[in-house]
Amino acid sequence: MKIKSFNTNNRAKFILAFSVFAFVALNLSMVQLKVEKTMILAERFHEGAGWIEIFFISLYGAVVVWFMHNPGNVAKWRKYTWGLFSFVFFSQLILGISGFHTFLMTAGKLHLPVPALIIGGPIFRYQIGFMTILFLSTIILSGPAWCSHLCYFGALDNLLAKGKPEKGKIKHKTALKVTTAVLIVFGALIMRLSGVSYTWAAVAGGAFGIIGILIILLFSRRKGKMVHCTSYCPIGTFINYARFINPFRMYIEESSCTLCNVCTSYCRYDALNPEDIKSGKPGITCTLCGDCITSCHAGSIKYKLFKFSPETSRNIWLFITVSLHAIFMALARL
Repeated sequence: MKIKSFNTNNRAKFILAFSVFAFVALNLSMVQLKVEKTMILAERFHEGAGWIEIFFISLYGAVVVWFMHNPGNVAKWRKYTWGLFSFVFFSQLILGISGFHTFLMTAGKLHLPVPALIIGGPIFRYQIGFMTILFLSTIILSGPAWCSHLCYFGALDNLLAKGKPEKGKIKHKTALKVTTAVLIVFGALIMRLSGVSYTWAAVAGGAFGIIGILIILLFSRRKGKMVHCTSYCPIGTFINYARFINPFRMYIEESSCTLCNVCTSYCRYDALNPEDIKSGKPGITCTLCGDCITSCHAGSIKYKLFKFSPETSRNIWLFITVSLHAIFMALARL
């Protein structure tokens, strides 16, 4: 029986890994062949090298999903892969602004790497950019995965929010979230209508980003929760509500849940407080990251997608999310 179970488990992992490899390779190949601007970084240095990068990025995605298939590995691998994504993103940015313009999406107007500007920037410019399109695609395809696998700022928040999370909800979380979201939307619009220059708009955006970093350093680190992502970042607020257009959900099976509350110490997003557990579903700040599944001895925390089983639902979510992660690794640049 154990041998059969082992073989079945590995067969499922192989199918999932192969699917991610094929999907990432197909999509990046379409970008390589169809997009007029050279998007694959290696292709900019040597003709044909883009195909080599596509192979290794696709292989990377397959390896990540292979190990993430085991719920016990998710928190560890998510930290590694998310940190790597952020490192690659900011390394290319630093090289680009240091004079190596090949590493930038464009050598013209450079967008500040502040997540809030993914919304604020297009409002101020009256123009939707490439990063905004990538961001919106994640909500449609995998719900709130941006906040747990793809945000270049979130990786830092996740890294510093270590240790045992402080008990109790983050105070005034909802009020803070709504306030910063309104501030970014109407602030960008008012600056545009007032004729504020790009320079001063960039200064305002940069100041907003610096405040976010200070929140990570001063509060996330102390509370053991991702205060920046759950209470300050307007992108997180937008995702909290817009994610409902996506069919993926996570729920707590009431019949098997023992209300032990152990899972609360695994959630960095302040989405598993005792009242959330009693309600049978994580709070609105849940990003479906899956870290909590490891802690549930009763196996009560599960993914849901239409009428699929929890296991199949989780595999589909992993397929989509890890594929997006790998594709963005190749394409996300400023």
